[in-house]
Amino acid sequence: MAKYNRSMATAAKPKDPKDKDVERQMEALRDEIRRHEHLYYVLDAPELSDADFDRLMQDLKRLEDEHPQLITADSPTQRVGGKPREGFVKVEHSRPMLSLDNAYNEQELRDWDRRARELAGPAKLEYVCEFKLDGMSLALTYREGKLQTGVTRGDGSVGEDVTTNVRTMRTVPLSVSADALKKAGIPPDFEVRGEVIMPLAAFARMNEERERQNLSRFANPRNAAAGTIRVLEPNIVAQRRLDLYAYFLLVDGKYYPELHSDALHALSQAGFRVNSHYALVSSIDQVLEFIGKSEQMREKLPYEIDGVVVKVNSVRTRDRLGFTGKAPRWAIAYKYAARSGVTQIEDIRVQVGRTGKLTPVAVLKPVPIGGTKVSRATLHNMDEIGRLGVKIGDWVMVERGGDVIPKVVKAVEDKDHPCGYKEFHMPEHCPVCNSKIRHSEGEVDYWCVNLNCPARLQGSILHFASRSVMNIEGLGESLVNQLHQNGLIKDVADIYILKDKRSQLLALERVGEKSVDNLLAEIENSRKLPLERVILGLGIGQVGARTAELLAEHFGSMDDLMGAPAEELQEIHDVGPSVSASIREFFEEPRNRELVKRLGKFLNFKGTKKVRGTTLAGKTFVITGTLANYSRDAAKKLIEDAGGKVSGSVSKKTDYVVAGDDPGSKLDKAKELGVKVIGEKEMEELLRPGPRLD
Repeated sequence: MAKYNRSMATAAKPKDPKDKDVERQMEALRDEIRRHEHLYYVLDAPELSDADFDRLMQDLKRLEDEHPQLITADSPTQRVGGKPREGFVKVEHSRPMLSLDNAYNEQELRDWDRRARELAGPAKLEYVCEFKLDGMSLALTYREGKLQTGVTRGDGSVGEDVTTNVRTMRTVPLSVSADALKKAGIPPDFEVRGEVIMPLAAFARMNEERERQNLSRFANPRNAAAGTIRVLEPNIVAQRRLDLYAYFLLVDGKYYPELHSDALHALSQAGFRVNSHYALVSSIDQVLEFIGKSEQMREKLPYEIDGVVVKVNSVRTRDRLGFTGKAPRWAIAYKYAARSGVTQIEDIRVQVGRTGKLTPVAVLKPVPIGGTKVSRATLHNMDEIGRLGVKIGDWVMVERGGDVIPKVVKAVEDKDHPCGYKEFHMPEHCPVCNSKIRHSEGEVDYWCVNLNCPARLQGSILHFASRSVMNIEGLGESLVNQLHQNGLIKDVADIYILKDKRSQLLALERVGEKSVDNLLAEIENSRKLPLERVILGLGIGQVGARTAELLAEHFGSMDDLMGAPAEELQEIHDVGPSVSASIREFFEEPRNRELVKRLGKFLNFKGTKKVRGTTLAGKTFVITGTLANYSRDAAKKLIEDAGGKVSGSVSKKTDYVVAGDDPGSKLDKAKELGVKVIGEKEMEELLRPGPRLD
C-alpha cells in the first residue's frame, strides 16, 4: 500500500482524469484515513489531532470533487448520505437472532451449567464470558469484503434495513481489505452480529442538546441507541455517537469458525471493535468469578452493561445442545440484581447546570450501592419532589439502574424510618451568582438567566463553540478549562479577542504554534456564520436550533429581537408564553445585554426576514406515530413553513392529529376529544399551495 503524503494532494491537477497516479493517490489517502479511523474509534489510540484528521478528509473530498468517476462506495467520505430515507425495508435474517434465557442468581446459573453438561455428554465444555452490553442487536452483511446491509434484530426472524444509518457509524468498517481478511482467516462473504450502543458521554451530550431544544430527554442510553438507529435522516444519526461491538461471526448463515474465542479474535484482526473484557473459562466457578469482577468494574465503564453473557465455546457442542422453543441452550444471560439502597436525606441543595437549569439534588447519608458509596442523588425538578412527596429528613430508596446519576425512587416510612421535618422550596435567586431565577407558570424547570454565571461559563463556551453552533474546531473542554483558569476568557465574547493574546496562548500546556494558528483561523471563520447560529450560541433557555432559526427569520436582526415584546415573540410559531418569557428575561438581564453588545462587534447580527406561507395559518397539528415518508422533524418543518403550528400534546385547540404507524396514546386522546385524525396523504393534501384554511 502506498503511503499517503500531503504533497500528493497539492500537486498540479492531472490533465488526464483517468491518470493512474491520481487513483493511487486517492486510494493511499483512503487507506490512511481508514487507518486513523480504526485507531481513533476502535482502538481509542489516535495518532493525529482532530484538525489534522479533518485536513486529510478535506484533501480526499477535493480530489473526489475533481475526479468524481474515481469515488468508491466504501470511501470514508461516503459514510453519510445526503437524503433522508423513505422508511425501512424488511429483511429476513440468514438465521434467527434469538433472545437468551436469563439467570438472576448463582443457583440458576449452576442449574443451567448442570443441564448443559448433561446434554454435552463426554464433550469437554468451555465457556466464553462477555459483558452484556445494554444496546440493540444488529446484523451486518459483507460481500467481497464490502458492507452490503445493516439490519436490526426486529422480531428475530425479520429485521429492518438500516444500512444508510449504519454507514455513518465509525466503528463499522465500510470495507475490509483482502489482506486483512486473509490474516484473520475470514472468507470474503461473511456476516457480523453485534450490539449497537451509545457511550455514556455521547448520551449525556445528546440529552443536553435535546434539553436546549426543549425536547424530551431519552430515558437511558439503550433507548437512545435504539431510537437513533431508526431515524430516517442519516445526518442526524451521524451527529449522535453510536458504537458497534461485534460478538458473532457467520459464514453462509452458520457460526464461524469452530471456536467462539477464535471468532472474536478474527473479528478484531479484521478491524471490528470487539469488547476486550471477555474470558475463556472451563468451569462455572470461573464464570461466577468473572461476573463478580465485572460488577466491580461496572461503575467505571464508559458504557452501560446490565449483566454477563455466557456462551459455549465450541460450535459442534452448541449443535449438540440445541435450542428450546425460543432460546439456545448453549448460552445464557446473567442479569445483575437491581442496585438500590435505603438512606436518609440530610439536605436538598440546588445544582446549576451549563444551560442555567436548576436541579434539586438530595444530600444523602452515604449508602453503599453497587460497590460504591452514594452521597448524592438527583431529584430532577419540583414536580418530581411533589410526586415523591419527599422532605428533608425523609428516608428514601435510592437506585442506580440504567441511569448514570443515582436517583431517589420513593420515600420509605415505617417505625424504623420516620418521615422528614422540612419542606424544600426552590430559591428566588441563583445560589452561585445571585441573579434572579426565572420560572414561568406551567413550566417544570427553574433557570438562572445570567449567561456569565460561573456555574454556566465553561458549559456556555463549549456550547457556543460546538459544531452545530459556531463550529470553532479545537476549542474543546481541556483548552477552555485552561483559558478560564489563566484568565484569558471570562465569557463567549472573549473568544474573539484571543487573536490579540497569541503569546499567552502559546504559554499554555500542550499548545503549539500550529494549533494556535488553526484555532484563530476557526474563530475568524465563525464570524461569517448566520444570525440564527449566533442566537443559538447565546444559550437562551428553551431556544434550540429550530426556534433560533424562526427568530432570525422573523426579526432579521439581533437588535429587533432584543427589543421585541413578549406579544410579538408569541406571534412566531413554536414560541409560546413560556419560551417568550425565557427570551425576554434573558435580554432583560443587564449582564446578558452587555455580552450581546460586545459580541456585536465581532459577529453577524443581521439576517434576512422570511415571509412564511399562510396555507395552514392558524391551524394546530399534533404528529404521532411513525410516518412512512417523513421524519417527525421534517413533517413539522413542512407544516410550519406553510404557516401552521405543531404541538406536542392533543387538546381541544388541536385542529388535526397526523397519525402514522404505532400512534400511541395521542390518537386515543384525539378520538376522546373529537379532534380530526388524518394520515400522511391527507397531510400532503393540506400542504399543497392554496388559500388559507378556514
